[in-house]
Amino acid sequence: MNLPNALTLSRIFIVPLLVVVLLTPLSENLGVPRYILALAIFVAASLTDYFDGKIARRRKQVSKLGKLLDPIADKLLISAALISLVENHLAPAWAVVIIVGREFAVTGLRSIAATEGVVISASKMGKFKMVAQVVTVGLLILSLSPSGGAPHVSNFGRPFPAIQFWTVPELRDAWAHLLGPGYATWTDWQILIYTAGRAMLWVVVISAIFSMYGYFRAFFTSVVRKEPPTTAATAPVVAQYREP
Repeated sequence: MNLPNALTLSRIFIVPLLVVVLLTPLSENLGVPRYILALAIFVAASLTDYFDGKIARRRKQVSKLGKLLDPIADKLLISAALISLVENHLAPAWAVVIIVGREFAVTGLRSIAATEGVVISASKMGKFKMVAQVVTVGLLILSLSPSGGAPHVSNFGRPFPAIQFWTVPELRDAWAHLLGPGYATWTDWQILIYTAGRAMLWVVVISAIFSMYGYFRAFFTSVVRKEPPTTAATAPVVAQYREP
């Protein structure tokens, strides 16, 4: 067991702890605000995703086990965090269904392609989506109230305005406090953070749909139609044929 694989495994083991902190009063019993402890755990888990790949490449310790575990660990972390946020009413279920469903679909396509000797490489849009997901989850976790639960907005639990964010009265007040002569309170900041998180969620959903389209196109052309592999310059997702 090398260090990169150990970091990947630690990310998997962190997932249940993150769920417990987000969905139970554990942090309050420890005397720590829920959003601080949950955010610290999520950031630590996300950093292992960065360092395991970097260390593996630097030490030339890239292994089949690591290639298998790394995407699984990523999907477990993001899926568990998003589902927990749905339970806290911080993210709409329909958006999380699209994001998590996309992960299952792409994983299935890549697995089927691998059995045919075709490797569908990660696309730039897919990598962008992963970064956007981390930022989005971090913002929404940070908008939790100290004891967990509702952000301080009147439309909590109802659809959040997709474009006209300023129609939320508390958001207008928070923005006025931030730009006005007075002082913005932590409640104001949490309202602004929550709004940013909900806006970023749209970015994640759109990028998830676009990247999924790229994977489906690569799968169709390389596995179904058996066309020669494309290049990075001509397609967002690269399909490569392995030697039998």
